[in-house]
Amino acid sequence: MASPAQPAPRGGGKRKGKAQYVPAKRARRGDGAGPRQLEPGLQGVLITCNMNERKCVEEAYSLLGEYGDDLYGPEQFTDQDQQRSGSEGEDDDAEAALKKEVGDIKASAEMRLRRFQSVESGANNVVFIRTLGIEPERLVHHILQDMHTTKKKKSRVILRMLPVSGTCKAFLEDMKKYAETFLEPWFKAPNKGTFQIVYKARNNSHVNREEVIKELAGIVGSLNSENKVDLTNPQYTVVVEIIKAVCCLSVVKDYVLFRKYNLQEVAKSTPDARPPDPKQAAQGNGEEAKLEAGDRSHQNDPAEGKNGQQVPENSEERGQAKPVSGEGEAKPELASRVAEGSESNEKNLL
Repeated sequence: MASPAQPAPRGGGKRKGKAQYVPAKRARRGDGAGPRQLEPGLQGVLITCNMNERKCVEEAYSLLGEYGDDLYGPEQFTDQDQQRSGSEGEDDDAEAALKKEVGDIKASAEMRLRRFQSVESGANNVVFIRTLGIEPERLVHHILQDMHTTKKKKSRVILRMLPVSGTCKAFLEDMKKYAETFLEPWFKAPNKGTFQIVYKARNNSHVNREEVIKELAGIVGSLNSENKVDLTNPQYTVVVEIIKAVCCLSVVKDYVLFRKYNLQEVAKSTPDARPPDPKQAAQGNGEEAKLEAGDRSHQNDPAEGKNGQQVPENSEERGQAKPVSGEGEAKPELASRVAEGSESNEKNLL
């Protein structure tokens, strides 16, 4: 009678499956260097470009660095780079390799302290530069003011440069809760001013444009009843930029004067302290629409037509192609003013 088969000895026989040899878990891109993608809780600068995102990031670093040093002084770094360079001449032994690895980790952590860091925006032809320790709206306004005065063209692929003072989740309730506090420095009594709301969404279809504008305008009206809608030349423009599930908010000045914060148009505009004539603005916006054609051709975004009207190019925003307004319910006078502005200023909206 045949003897039963003996089990294979441990350590011999069949090869272990590949699943047994799992490499060490890779660190997330954001570990040690801050977030690497757009998310709630960030400040920075949202930049649109004409196809070449890598060149856009290079230009953004150059511009932001130049004017950042002008406003805040040169950026301060530790001596990590010097420490790492000093170890390069050591023998390539285990101790030197360990020192180098520790230096790389410290250098990665050092990125948290840098003023500007590019992160993934979540949309084509859109770059987001995270900022730390500076005021984005002040810095971007300083850049545009200088370009408007000198008429020096300092970018080739950057189109618009919008400061982002805060980000939150792109859901209506989250946006309402966040905006109640976010808008206070500009609109809460005794502060007041005329305003308009500019809205744009990319890669997002679950947020209703009219509802967002209505709720934000209502919040502005509730902070001070003297805040009024002005669609022609407002003191403040509330910029709402939604990308996927993140809402970027900012309140900017001179939105009309600086041609919707378009660097190309500001460099071409005539040096005049007064806002441009609506007819001239319409012509300028037509040129801007051509410049941004590359941006819109590679993603399902609503097109920005002449004078700020948003024309739906796909199913994401059909039925929402009305001019940006400050519609709200905080006060009947505010709501009626918005309704009148939406009809009478449809061709002059920026």
